[in-house]
Amino acid sequence: MKTDNTELFERLPVRRSVIKLVIPTVISQMVTVVYNMADTFFIGQMDDPNQVAAATLAMPPFVMLTGIANLFGIGGSSLISRSLGAGDRDRAKRCAAFSIWTATAVAFVYGLLMYLLRPVLFPLLGTDSATYGFCSDYVLWTIGIGAVPTVLNACLAHLVRAEGYAKEASLGIALGGVLNILLDPLFIFPLGLGVAGAAVATMLSNLIALGYFIWLLSKNGNSTVIKFTPKNYSLKHGVPKETLLVGFPSFILILMGTFSNLVLNKMVVSYSNQAIAGMGIAKKIDMLAFAIANGMTQGVLPLIGYNYAARNYVRMRSAIKTAFGYSLIVATAGAVFLFVGAVPVLRFFIDDKETVEYGQHFLKTICITCPAISVTMMTISIFQATGQKAKPMVLSIFRKGGFDVPFMFIMDRLAGVNGIPWATPISDMLAMCTALVLFLPYWRKLKKEISV
Repeated sequence: MKTDNTELFERLPVRRSVIKLVIPTVISQMVTVVYNMADTFFIGQMDDPNQVAAATLAMPPFVMLTGIANLFGIGGSSLISRSLGAGDRDRAKRCAAFSIWTATAVAFVYGLLMYLLRPVLFPLLGTDSATYGFCSDYVLWTIGIGAVPTVLNACLAHLVRAEGYAKEASLGIALGGVLNILLDPLFIFPLGLGVAGAAVATMLSNLIALGYFIWLLSKNGNSTVIKFTPKNYSLKHGVPKETLLVGFPSFILILMGTFSNLVLNKMVVSYSNQAIAGMGIAKKIDMLAFAIANGMTQGVLPLIGYNYAARNYVRMRSAIKTAFGYSLIVATAGAVFLFVGAVPVLRFFIDDKETVEYGQHFLKTICITCPAISVTMMTISIFQATGQKAKPMVLSIFRKGGFDVPFMFIMDRLAGVNGIPWATPISDMLAMCTALVLFLPYWRKLKKEISV
């Protein structure tokens, strides 16, 4: 690992800097989605909608691990990149230590509580007698035992990326994804573990990926501000406040998304397990488009934050325009592909006519707002990169939970199960409009700063 990324942040042509940061991050995000889809694919090969439904119902509490990782990882990444841009390596070290150790503690407590409280929580998720046991097995391994490695794996990727090492961060994430894809069929079929096998594979792959990050940072201990040394841990100098407030919108985005999925699951499962299975597969497929948007925003965040702190607003604006353009092009292409290929893609996962029928309708409906999602996510990331708190918080709440949950009830009442997915494009378009209302004045302000 090289020790200096000043060239990348300050002098390399903006398009090349954006590409070098974004492409590895997008790839790692896509690999993460692919390995989540691999769980669904291999479970679906048993042609048991109950096991597919159980994995779908267990997904919201599992996704909350990403929320915890984002709280400390994105918040820490923003502060580290801004500290490096301002030349303050000591503050960057304190931020890294705070993010790592606090994330570990929170993940451990969350995993323990989720498993102990499953008799109370699982009925709220929408489980019934056919799915409760499968859901319990999945949560034991992915959350009860796997919470800490899952959170730290993602958190460390964010922190490493803050120093400009996008390839190294993405390699760690990709390693976990590839291992999960390889381990899934082994544990599900030869060992006969079914949905529990998919969960064990997920836990082990994240544990090994965490081992990679520990090795990477230990090997390069003198050249990185990201260290496991407890002496760097500090609750002073404004580090906890700045890290948590900047990272909180990303946590809220996941929290509200989890709340939204819980409402959606409860609503759809009331129709049939085939409906919830089809919806679950469709949402995982659509996550590919979301992963691209998310990867581009996370990848460019350190570049924006660094140049913001260095007051290089010309380069910062150029990075924002470039990232916006790339994100919109790719998101639009993804939407077209998913809409046209909905049916064959669904059949690839499960050969159950009723499940495929539900799934293709869900997928065609929710994929059309991929471009809108890319605009909203990029706007949130820009505000986080520059240390703003209120604006990304508002957008995070509106994007999931704030708009879509009320529309779910409205559309369910108007058109039943086929109307429910329309809440997603309606809410995403409203969230994009809100993002533009908040972003455009800030964009004009940056332009004035340059002309001064």
